[in-house]
Order: sequence, then C-alpha cells, then structure tokens
Amino acid sequence: MSPQHLPRHDDKDHGRRRSNKPIACRAGPARPGDAARVERGPHPCALHAKPVDGAGAAERAGGPVTLSLSRAEALALGRLDAHDQAALVRRGELPVAALVEAALLRIDALEPALQALSHYDPALATRELAALPAQAAMRGVPWLPKDSLDYPGMPTTGGSRSRSRRLVERGLPYVDRLQAAGLVAVGKSAMPEFGLLASTEPLCGPTTRNPWSLAHSPGGSSGGAAAAVAAGLVPLAQGSDGGGSIRLPSSCCGLVGLKPGRDSTVRVRGRHAIEDLLVADSLMARSVRDVAWGFAAAHLDPQRAMVRNAGARRLRIALIPHGLRGQTPHGQTADAIARTAALCASLGHRIETVDWPIDGDDVLGAFEDVWSHLAADCADATRALIGGGRLEDALEPWTLGLAARAGRLPTSRLERAYRHFAELPRQLAAFFERFDVVLSPVTNAPPPLLGTYGPSVPTERLLVNMFDWIAYTPLQNIAGTPAISLPLFQTAEGLPIGSMFAADRGHEDTLLALAYELEVALPWADRWPATSVAALA
Repeated sequence: MSPQHLPRHDDKDHGRRRSNKPIACRAGPARPGDAARVERGPHPCALHAKPVDGAGAAERAGGPVTLSLSRAEALALGRLDAHDQAALVRRGELPVAALVEAALLRIDALEPALQALSHYDPALATRELAALPAQAAMRGVPWLPKDSLDYPGMPTTGGSRSRSRRLVERGLPYVDRLQAAGLVAVGKSAMPEFGLLASTEPLCGPTTRNPWSLAHSPGGSSGGAAAAVAAGLVPLAQGSDGGGSIRLPSSCCGLVGLKPGRDSTVRVRGRHAIEDLLVADSLMARSVRDVAWGFAAAHLDPQRAMVRNAGARRLRIALIPHGLRGQTPHGQTADAIARTAALCASLGHRIETVDWPIDGDDVLGAFEDVWSHLAADCADATRALIGGGRLEDALEPWTLGLAARAGRLPTSRLERAYRHFAELPRQLAAFFERFDVVLSPVTNAPPPLLGTYGPSVPTERLLVNMFDWIAYTPLQNIAGTPAISLPLFQTAEGLPIGSMFAADRGHEDTLLALAYELEVALPWADRWPATSVAALA
C-alpha cells in the first residue's frame, strides 16, 4: 500500500484512457479469450505512422527507418529484461524505437485481460523517443510510472474518480533521473484509490488482474505495475511502498521488489509529513540486476549505490515466520519460507529462528492509526476540490471508512503512534547488531481472490483482514529500513509466494548481493504466468 493524495479535480472524465480517447470502465471477470484477441501477423503501430530515426546501418548512414515488428518479434523482446533490451539498441542490433513499438504491441495483446494500465500514451512515447539522450544507459527501454507519480505530459489520478485528468507539466528529480537514463514512458500503471489498499480494484476503472490467475489479485497498491511487468508488457515499472506496496504485488506476481530505506533516493513527490515518513519508491522488475540498476539510478550517490553481483560474506539471518501480531502463516507460505531458510543455509549463511524484538501488536496498531489519518488527509483534500459536492460520490467506501475512523480516534492515540514510530529504529538497531538480515514472509497467505480486499468490503472487517494478511511489511516503512521480496517459490496451484529479506538502514547493498546469489541458486527467469508474452508465443 502506498498513499497518493495530491488534489486535482477539474472535469468529470473518470474513465481509463488510451491516448486521447476515453475508455469506459468495465468491472467483472475478464471475458474468455481476452488475452488472445489480437491480430496474428505484423500489425501497424500508432507510434510509427511516420518514419523514425533508427539504429544500425541505416542510422549510421543518416537515413530514416520505418519499423514494422511482427507479433512474434514483439513477444520475444518482452521476455528480455531491461538490460538485455538496452544492449540490443546499444550494439546497433535494433533501432531505438523498436523497444517501444514492441511494448505497444504487447500491451495491445495482453492489456484487455489484465487491465494493468490507467493511462496509455503512444503519442507521449513518440515525443520522448525524439528527445532521448544519445549515450543513456537504458536508451529506448519502455517503462510505466505508477498513477501516483507526477509525470510530465500525463494525468495523475491516484486511482481516484475524484481527481482530474489534467496533464502534469513537470515532474520531480526522480522523473528527471529516469528520463536522463533513457527510459521511455508508454503510459501509467493502475492503482487502488490513493494507494490505501493492498489490492488493485479501483472503482474508477476496471479491476487489475493477476497474470498468474485472472481470478486472483495482483496485490497493491502497485498492482498494475506488478501485473504489467510479470506479463512482459514492459521490463520496468515504478512502484511506491508506504506499507508494503512494492513488496506485496511483487510477491503476488513473482517479481523482484525492493523497498529502499528512507531518504536514500532523490525526491519523488511533494512534501507531506506521513508520506515522507513511510513511502519509498523503486523500479519493479523480473531480474535482480534491473532492480539494482533502478535503485542506483535514483540514489543520492548512484555510483556508490550500484551493486552488480553477489557478495562473498556469509550472513547472519534471523528467521521470523510469524506476523507482527503473532499470526501463523498459511501452510504453503510457511513451507516456502522454511525452504528459503534451508536454501540460504545450504549456501553457508547462518540461520537462527527468533521472535520479533518489538511489541508487534503495538507497532501494527500504531500503523493502522497513522494510515487512518492519511485517509483523512485524502478526504480533506477531496472535500476542498469538490466544493459543495457529496464526498460519498467522490471517494470509495474504504477511504471514507478509514477517514471516519481517524475522526473517532482521540488525539492521544496519534501521539502514541508517533512515539512508537520514533522508538522503533533504536529497538531494531540493537537487533541488527546480532543479525545482518531478517527473513520472513511478505504476506501470511498466498495471493487472495479478487474481492477479498476490495474497497466496498465493510471497513472494520477489511481493516482486520487486510492487516492480518500484510502483517509483516509495515515494520520496514515505520523504521525506514530497506526490504526486498524475491520470487523463490510457488504454491501447489502455481501462484507466486515471495520471500522477504530486510536489513538495517543503509544496507540495501546487503539485500541486493544476497538477491543475486539466490537468483543464481534458484533461477526464476524462465517462470512465466498463464497470461503473458510466453503464453502467447
């Protein structure tokens, strides 16, 4: 979950859009054959209605290249990570525009089934291609910002029907860094309203579906990002994590998802006290090297932050299988974490099963109270936008219910919550003198069916059930420490189960080095979901 609540409201077009044409919101199960309803041969792309500058021999000769990728070529490119896609352009084996054209073809093929995008913008991609830096590391690689990120030329709705589709004029330094690296945005990924939910089922648009099973949730709040990358639409998508919003969907969709530590990257959004405390941003991907690159690209010191391979040091790993309130994980989740611990032990790391070094019930309760006040901030901003309009017509039941809960809490509860937040780093610092890394589940059960954590579930029931499911991830947001979800194992039904590793503040390098090692020990690159580029090939 990850909040976004910047006030914007000046029209009533709340539909999902592709380019400049509104698309009606559609809920309910995906129609049979949605993913397969594509043309079987080469297919013209709106991006290349006119010649574009390419690479290779024609580019060296100064001549234009007109692209026309086949469906098979576009799907094959979708199976490559960002590094491999960028290398094809760098070596002159593909024109720079080919990577974006291929992504648009894949979106045409798979988006009807997934509904992973809130905005689709080939025209913006055309403009960005024309302005790419010549020597950028990821020149021409397509990606998706999340719909909470202010990105020049696209609207920011935060997954809410209350927000305008007015185009943003400029972004903050995070966007500048990724544009300078050569990434090309092809749209925005879907999210739940203001990032307050752990499932991506916004009432303003179609439900986003998990590519491993269209009946299941991709998680949230970066659920659209996770679904798009897992299916191979794009190799990279930005996620934001205020309570697990990178790690939860990474676990549900079988991705590598890093939540960086607090204040480790350049500024991503405008200032807000709760968001500054809880939220961190990173690129989600299928490979560790793509995630490591994304972290370094946005870091305050990119050269120092880059991790390229596994480390030699053997780690002291604390295994904590139970949730913050003592929740016992689902059998298949518990088995996956036990197997992860055994894998780490086989590689020479020392594993010790321990308890949380804190009062987990107090910590999670404090988080719930602050989260409720964040929803109240969202409601207040919306009230100012709509003037005399009814708040019930603008916001979802979950947002309204959380905001109402905040209004019932005495001031002393919020003060107590912030005291817990202030004490937690000190408590964990002593723990991390004994251990380098903590291993735990990401969630206490596999990906849920859609509707389980939908915004219309009664507030108190949803509050209890959802925080029971995510009973591991908020701790790192409160403490400002890094954590990573790795797609090591799956359920018997083939759904991903992430394993979470957390470290002390400033030790993202430890997590990434361990991730490289585990990626080699138990590779996941050839695992693809049923709705993906691999399934259509």
